[in-house]
Amino acid sequence: MIHWSSTAFVFPGQGAQEVGMGADLVEVYPAANAIFAQADEALGFSLSELCFNGPAEVLNDTLNTQPALYVMGVALWRVLESAFGDKMRPAFVAGHSLGEFTALAAAGALDFADGLRLVRERGRLMKDAGEHSPGAMAAILGLDVDAVREICAEASEKSGKALVVANDNCPGQLVISGYQEAVELALPLAAERGAKRVITLVVSVASHSPLMESITGEFRRVLDATPFNTPTLPVIGNVNAAPLQTPDDIRAELGAQLTSTVRWTESVQAMCQAGVDTFVELGPKDVLSGLARRIERSAQRVPLNSAEAVTAFLAANT
Repeated sequence: MIHWSSTAFVFPGQGAQEVGMGADLVEVYPAANAIFAQADEALGFSLSELCFNGPAEVLNDTLNTQPALYVMGVALWRVLESAFGDKMRPAFVAGHSLGEFTALAAAGALDFADGLRLVRERGRLMKDAGEHSPGAMAAILGLDVDAVREICAEASEKSGKALVVANDNCPGQLVISGYQEAVELALPLAAERGAKRVITLVVSVASHSPLMESITGEFRRVLDATPFNTPTLPVIGNVNAAPLQTPDDIRAELGAQLTSTVRWTESVQAMCQAGVDTFVELGPKDVLSGLARRIERSAQRVPLNSAEAVTAFLAANT
C-alpha cells in the first residue's frame, strides 16, 4: 500500500517518448481519453494520432515531443486523481527538464491548457534556436560531475566556444551541451580521464546551454503572460534542486531552466533526505526509475507507463 507522505511523483523529459504512448491508456481510462481529446482540440491537430501511431520522426521533432510528453504525463496523473481523489497527496512532484511543466500542472500551479501552450511554444523556440545556432550534446558515463565540469571548461577554453553540463542525471551519467567544436574536443578528454563511455547524442538543439540564450527573452515574455498559481504540492525545481513556492519562483525557474543544468541527482537526493522512499514515474518508459536506482538504491521505483501498470497500481492501492 502506498504511503503518500513518503512518495514522490516524477515526470520525464525528452527521450522518453515512443510511438504508441497513451494508446492503451485512453482505451481503458476515460480521464486519459478526455485529456488527449482536449489537447487535440487546443492544438488544432491530432496529437493523439501522432502519439498512438507516429510516425516516429514527426513525434521526435521537439515541437511535438514536448507537448506529447506533457499530455501523456497529465493523462496518467488525471487517471490516478480520478481513482484516489483527495487522498492523493504525495510528498513531492518533480519533472526532468520538460517534465517540470507536467509536475507544475499536477501540482495545480499551471492550468492544463496554459501548460500545453507553453510547452508547444518552448518546443518551437528551441527548434528555432537549434536551426539558427546548431549545437551538440553528448553523454559521459563513469565520471563525476566535478570532473566533467573541468572537461567542459578546458574544451571551452581551447575552442573559444561554450560547453556546459546540461544534465546531472545520476552519479556517473552526465550530459554535456554546447557548440559542436567544443563537444568534439571534450570527448577525447573524457576518455583520457577514465570515462567508461562517451556517446554523441543525435540532436541539433543544444538544450540547457548558452546556445538557448537567444530564445530566453521571448520565452520569458510568454511566461510573464501565463497565469500561474501557488502549487498545492511541493514541486522540486531543476535549477536549484529546491521547492518552487510562488508564481514568481516558477517564472524565474522556467526562464532560467533553458540555459541551466538540470540538477536531477540533487533533486532526487533532496526528496530522499526529506523522507521520500518511493518514486512513481508517470511517462511512457521508465527512464527516471532507472536514474532513481542509481541515485538511491534503497528507494522503491514504480514506473506507470501503460494501462496494465496503472491498473495493477490501482488494484494494489485502492
